[in-house]
Amino acid sequence: MIRSMTAYAGGERVTPWGTLGCEMRSVNHRFLEVGVRLPEELRALEPQLRERVSGRISRGKLDLVMRLRVPEAAASLNVNEALVEQLGDLALRLHSRFPGMRVEFTELLQYPGVLRTEATDAAALQAEAMALLDEVIDGFVQAREREGDKLATAISERVDGIERIAAEVRELIPLIREGQRAKLAARLADLPHPVDPGRAEQELVMWLQKLDVDEELDRLSSHISEIRRVLKQREPVGRRLDFLLQEFNRESNTLGSKSVDARTSNASVELKVLIDQIREQVQNIE
Repeated sequence: MIRSMTAYAGGERVTPWGTLGCEMRSVNHRFLEVGVRLPEELRALEPQLRERVSGRISRGKLDLVMRLRVPEAAASLNVNEALVEQLGDLALRLHSRFPGMRVEFTELLQYPGVLRTEATDAAALQAEAMALLDEVIDGFVQAREREGDKLATAISERVDGIERIAAEVRELIPLIREGQRAKLAARLADLPHPVDPGRAEQELVMWLQKLDVDEELDRLSSHISEIRRVLKQREPVGRRLDFLLQEFNRESNTLGSKSVDARTSNASVELKVLIDQIREQVQNIE
């Protein structure tokens, strides 16, 4: 199953302490890189969140965001009256030593403990967050697989094109060999002095061997079979496809360098075009 590295998923879960929201999005990356943004109540959960993500996803630059939206009724100010009174008494005692000291009301509210929030069951909230993350990861993986199906289809179409070109070249090779043999025979016939037929045939055979591309075509056929097999695998295959494309490119370059006929030269160019198109698709595969 091919998976794209580009995907998005999100979800929400209502808890006694507010509504938890979670979003995941990713783009192409050579390795797995996870960025995490969490509300203060879930900071301690970050290592577990990263571990859960890396257990399901292997590649991509991924952003994971969690938010906790507190109900409006619960967001009303709850002032610690006892602490404010203590701070007031302290200010009166220190007034003679610091007569110019002034404290703004908003600064007073920012003093630790002045504003109190309802007690949160940290363990229960974290359990809710992990359950929500599992739901979002499931949706995220499904989104990657849907996009991956499209990529696999596009790659398969181009692999079919490579196979067609390779078959055409294989059919051309005997004709090209005969053409080269006839061309050399015509040149030898034009020479002022006769050439030993045995020696001429030997030189022709050696020259045609240098131009032989049967081995390259056989390897190309093997790579085609392998890439089709890889496209059906369940595990991440992006790096395997990267390697296969290098092999495809090597055979295409060799075919072009050995070419003595415009038809095989054109075939080499067409192969490179298809290989580059596949590479663009593979760059987005996990």
